[in-house]
Amino acid sequence: MLTKLPFIACLMTSLLLGSTLTFAQTPSTKLILLGTGGGPLPRAHRAQTSQALVVNGQAYIIDAGDGLNRRIVQAGLNFTKINQVFITHLHNDHMAGLGTFLYTTWSYSRRTALDVYGPIGTEASVQGAIHNFAVDAEIRKESEGKNVALNDVFVGHDMKEGLIFQDANVKVSAIQNDHYHFSPEFSKRHQSFAYRFDTKDTCYVFSGDTGPSKNLENLAKGCDVLISEVGKVEEVIALQEKNGTWKMKTADEKVSWARHMSEEHMTPQQVGELAQRAGIKILIMSHLLPTIDPNDDYARFKDEASRYFKGQITVGKDLMQF
Repeated sequence: MLTKLPFIACLMTSLLLGSTLTFAQTPSTKLILLGTGGGPLPRAHRAQTSQALVVNGQAYIIDAGDGLNRRIVQAGLNFTKINQVFITHLHNDHMAGLGTFLYTTWSYSRRTALDVYGPIGTEASVQGAIHNFAVDAEIRKESEGKNVALNDVFVGHDMKEGLIFQDANVKVSAIQNDHYHFSPEFSKRHQSFAYRFDTKDTCYVFSGDTGPSKNLENLAKGCDVLISEVGKVEEVIALQEKNGTWKMKTADEKVSWARHMSEEHMTPQQVGELAQRAGIKILIMSHLLPTIDPNDDYARFKDEASRYFKGQITVGKDLMQF
């Protein structure tokens, strides 16, 4: 069995060369960043948050932000061979592309269920997708003879923390992070998950949206790769001041929004500190919050995090493969 040393050496060499990364230990495993933009508003060069983990040719989708369908095509993935989707939470930048993705699989004459796993509300969101496309499905049933019911293809599952899925390729565990901790009552009604995917030889943790979280840190202990959200509230405020949306908020809205952004998201420093404490080897920054620069490369985020995390860091771009 190969040791961890060539695993890290291969990753570092590929990162420095700017090429597609290949895991020396697991040539049958590939991570694809389908969308790396955070927040509800569309971006010119970044789709909303979504990732694909491909193990032994089987793709698992983690989050389904707007733009997912196009990125799946660009990544060369096969719609008909994707059987599981994992949603971290039900903010629209993590699931706005879910309905169109599900409907596309139905349009490809899918006959078996595609399972969508996530926190409380996932089942209702999948039912919403069914309702959204019900009229079109009825038209196609009559005009094209399609006889597969949407309910047979779209299956949502509200999950609890713990082991939520396992097959021959992956074991998927979920914990509640600190994105929804306004109050204990709120976090009972709405949940936000982080996921850990254990393959035969490697481990990946997807933070979802979260503030600094002890649950996330524990989930990531001893893992190889952390794909984490990151941003700075002051940079988003600067963008809103520039485009005029900040002055449209009431005083109470400004306070609540700023509190949410500062307490329930992570800065580069916080991400770096968490990764270092968890013993992560590779940190990949994604869910990058918007700034006044539409072509921002976020290199400063990597520089800042590197003061606190001594492993390898890369800033994600759409369609980057590892």
